[in-house]
Amino acid sequence: MKPPKMYLQAVTSFNIKVMTKSKIGCCCLLLVMLSAACKEKKEVTESKTEVVDSKGVEFIHDEANNKVDVAIAGKRFTSYVYDDQSPKPILYPILTTSGKTVTRGFPYEPRPNERVDHPHHAGLWLNYGDVNGLDFWNNSYAIPEEEKHKYGTIHHDQIQQMDEETGTLSVKAYWRTPDGVDLLEETTEFSFTENENTRSIDRSTTLKALADVSFKDNKEGMIGIRVTRELELPSDKPAEYTDAEGNVTEVQVLNNDGVKGDYLGSEGLTGGDVWGTRNEWVKLEGAMDDESVSITIIDHNKNIGYPTYWHARGYGLFAANPLGQAIFSDGKETLNFKLNEGESTTFKYRVLIHNGTSLSKEEIERYSVDFNR
Repeated sequence: MKPPKMYLQAVTSFNIKVMTKSKIGCCCLLLVMLSAACKEKKEVTESKTEVVDSKGVEFIHDEANNKVDVAIAGKRFTSYVYDDQSPKPILYPILTTSGKTVTRGFPYEPRPNERVDHPHHAGLWLNYGDVNGLDFWNNSYAIPEEEKHKYGTIHHDQIQQMDEETGTLSVKAYWRTPDGVDLLEETTEFSFTENENTRSIDRSTTLKALADVSFKDNKEGMIGIRVTRELELPSDKPAEYTDAEGNVTEVQVLNNDGVKGDYLGSEGLTGGDVWGTRNEWVKLEGAMDDESVSITIIDHNKNIGYPTYWHARGYGLFAANPLGQAIFSDGKETLNFKLNEGESTTFKYRVLIHNGTSLSKEEIERYSVDFNR
């Protein structure tokens, strides 16, 4: 794989007309002066235009380790990982332009002082907690063998395309039952871009039903990211969280030094009040090594249930769930979405990874308008 192309551009042009013999002396002097001036101009122009190719997206398919590394302008952004350590493909880790890792290390690469709850929260992913009665969301290595029959797995099938010109990675996967029956064919296209100190991931996932499939209203869904400790909301008391199967996870109190995360929703709500509300987008912002860092997830206006409900927790789970309406509305709304065999639906999300400054509401709105065209 070639490194990002560097280019130099300096254009100088002048014409020398044929002079009469009496003007040769002046012409020679003028030629020397023009030559020197052009040389100086060329050097200045070259020094100012030596920039990295604005696209600069690289895909490195590491088949031995079952992943595709993604870099922009020669710097690592993330990796598409399908190594079966997680029973779903994920993007992990995810880094800012300044090299800060915004995803939690556990369970892949545990880091000091981070939580070790919810082992199914790894990187950035998309799945759901009730598909024909199977829990795809909570499946992980921690599920006892005798309980595995309750959980589904998303199996990576193939890399369909790696287009560095457009920065897109296309993959295919199958949502599979414990006894090997494929319920859904998933086709996902990731688009990776960078605009100064904002990196973005556009994810478009089409789910085609290979049988009649029901998505019963469930709080566990749908696009989610588990963030680094610094982006969590400060907490001074322990908590327990129960999944769809009734499994209880105790979340211990940790040292809050450097923990400064806070949510902001498009409707103006902040902190824990964002959970269970509808928003067109939500930003999670904090600081890492005194640098402002944020993650923003933007919903698409053609998604089911737009604007989506948010399953955004203070302990580091940041997720958008358009299908869990009965849970988030306390029973006032019910969706129970279904796909008949052969039908399909598409979910689109934009994820912004920003560093260095606070990404304003106005800036997010511009990204949202652009995404929803």
